[in-house]
Amino acid sequence: MKGKMNTDMGEIVIDKDVIAKYAGTATTDCIGIVGMAVVNVKDGVTKLLKRENADRGVSVSVSEDNHVKIELHVIVAYGVSIRAVAQNVLESVRYKVEEYTGLTVDKINVIVDGVRIVDED
Repeated sequence: MKGKMNTDMGEIVIDKDVIAKYAGTATTDCIGIVGMAVVNVKDGVTKLLKRENADRGVSVSVSEDNHVKIELHVIVAYGVSIRAVAQNVLESVRYKVEEYTGLTVDKINVIVDGVRIVDED
């Protein structure tokens, strides 16, 4: 379902892909996140997505009353506190999605699919 809002001038409809793009971009902007992940179901192999494909690591559902649930698949940097990074992601994604869309985010699940060593050159 798409997010819908009624205004005095008409109806605003927000596609789930737009919400996923905002959520994916907000996630990749967080410190400690290497990138979004997608799991190949056939092989069970996790693949790191490029920033422009960040929305592929996001699953969004919108209820009848315009409440949003988001699932994020991420790869974190080695040596960071996963809990701290996940908390930062939760707060950042909730704020940005609610601010930009006007919809209420009910639930965000952060699934850590991998850890990568980040080269600091």
